[in-house]
Amino acid sequence: MHVILCIKCKFLQFYFGEKSKKLASFSILCFGMNFAYYTNYGGGIVESLQELVDKARQAKTKTIAVVKAEDDDVLKAVKTSHDLGLINGVLIGNRGKIESILEKLEMKKESFEIIDEEDATQAVAIAVEMAKKGEVQILMKGLIQTRDFLRGIVSGDKSLTGGRLLSHVAVFQVPHKEKLLLVTDAAMNIAPDIPQKYQIIKNSLLVARSLQIQNPKVAVLSAVEIVNPAIPSTMDAAILSKMAQRDRLEAVVDGPLALDNAVSKDACIHKGIDSPVGGEADILVVPDLISGNILYKSLVYFAKAKVAGIVVGAEVPVVLTSRADSDESKTYSIALSVLMG
Repeated sequence: MHVILCIKCKFLQFYFGEKSKKLASFSILCFGMNFAYYTNYGGGIVESLQELVDKARQAKTKTIAVVKAEDDDVLKAVKTSHDLGLINGVLIGNRGKIESILEKLEMKKESFEIIDEEDATQAVAIAVEMAKKGEVQILMKGLIQTRDFLRGIVSGDKSLTGGRLLSHVAVFQVPHKEKLLLVTDAAMNIAPDIPQKYQIIKNSLLVARSLQIQNPKVAVLSAVEIVNPAIPSTMDAAILSKMAQRDRLEAVVDGPLALDNAVSKDACIHKGIDSPVGGEADILVVPDLISGNILYKSLVYFAKAKVAGIVVGAEVPVVLTSRADSDESKTYSIALSVLMG
């Protein structure tokens, strides 16, 4: 880099004469500023979960409220994220159990605000109220049932959701794939109808943009790539594709597509499928929670994919991970929420 700048400077001085020193210096300054911008803030697509963490470290530190924080893996992820400068933490739950885990993990309890509340419902209510007041910018599920956690977020005066549909977006780093793959919705909406699926697509685009994926390619999945009235998800996919086209979403949406057609160009060639999304999908929209959950766990356990997960649609990002997810996965999820916050 220094060689390039030096050559550029000498060339400008030779071509324009001695008076061009200021021009050469200005050119180098501009070049350096541009290089620094792309190096420090990232001008390209985030292509791995480690890049996601690196990008989150450049963002403003956020404050996260962990509901029922007395969970080893959750607090490991909180420790890692805190040490990386991603977050400050508010830990809500059984103070004795939380402090015991902090001591075991060699975490300084003085580094975190601890709110003693054993009742799960009240713990969620405290976190939600803090989010409404702007005291925290991220909510995270700890040792609490998902339904109880989400019920506390969507109930009440709706000021945290605005009545919007919440949906889960998983970001996978699959071995041997050169880019991240988004899957939605594998955790929240059981059997979404067409308007709900359309909102699920819109929510996923927010995550894609945080990863610098411009005009993402969205595959609306089914079992086959041909519209078949006997398979309702194929009808939904075709309608959703047309809705996206009419609304001019900043995305390319196509469906129905089977999974192989969505992620493999070879499969499209063999089947004679001409699709603007085929083989290049950035986002996979599953027909329902059951198929999404199976795909999610298949990627994790069979493909050994790494994953980050987040709930989108509320005023603040919500970190919602599986109890079986590793502390590494939870750390990735926190980093994603920092980018979204």
